[in-house]
Amino acid sequence: MTAGPPRPGRSQPAATQPAAVVVNYESGPLLARCIAALVAAGAGEVVVVDNGSEDGSLADAEATGLVDAVVRPGRNVGYGAAANRGVAVTVGDPVVVCNPDVEVSPGALDRLADALASDPGMGLVGPLVRSTTGERYPSARRFPSLPDAAGHALLGLFVPDNRFTRAYRMDDVAPSGTRDVDWVSGACFAVRRSAFEQVGGFDESYFMYAEDVDLCWRLGRRGWRVGYVTDAVVTHVQGVSTARHPYAMLLHHHTSLFRFAVRSSHGWRRLALPAVAVGLAVRAVLAVVHHATRRGQVPRVPTCP
Repeated sequence: MTAGPPRPGRSQPAATQPAAVVVNYESGPLLARCIAALVAAGAGEVVVVDNGSEDGSLADAEATGLVDAVVRPGRNVGYGAAANRGVAVTVGDPVVVCNPDVEVSPGALDRLADALASDPGMGLVGPLVRSTTGERYPSARRFPSLPDAAGHALLGLFVPDNRFTRAYRMDDVAPSGTRDVDWVSGACFAVRRSAFEQVGGFDESYFMYAEDVDLCWRLGRRGWRVGYVTDAVVTHVQGVSTARHPYAMLLHHHTSLFRFAVRSSHGWRRLALPAVAVGLAVRAVLAVVHHATRRGQVPRVPTCP
């Protein structure tokens, strides 16, 4: 792993300013836009972890002069592992971790930081995420019950408005203010450094997907709470990397879902794991077929078991 030198002329980042870590993999011009928005929103330092991109996105981002440091793992180590490496070279608190296809709105970082500063028990907070067309993405969710998980897995791909998926995605809860949730999307969040370090950061056994669910779950087991800050808004262009390798991403996704199911199941719930494995295998096949019939559109994948 190699890390680039700090940005020339940059003053030493303050430990009280938010740091930003952007995990990049062939995101094209979106990376530079993401970094510019982070700096405009008040990020005290910006670190890019590049997972072996070959599309020129990193060079274009560095040319802006807004990148404080670049971490090069030397290969694609996955999202969580890359984020851990980026957090390790920052000094700011809290730390914002995000995808390169995210653009934060003015004031969003301040609102996320304020939510953590005003509540000592809050370990991690996520913003309200909107699509490029302005629609709210269900980025804050519950840990589903077994019936909701099964219903979402079976119906969510083809009938996304079913009651199981709506319950899991909290679709019927009107977003307002800051509220406690079970987990938030890893596409963009702010985490208290002490909380992140206490749980050892992301579990690097997840290559892609479910690492955000797992992180929030482990924070909860250590007594930290997770929050959803709806007056902090970001725009997310989804599926930039997924579109390049859709079937590999589907495999990673379902594998990660089962990994989390194994980790989070205790007592009698472990008896259901063989059925979960079969269900996810069937779900993966259906997702591949669904993607193939949509003629190359970004595949719709579940985000929690």
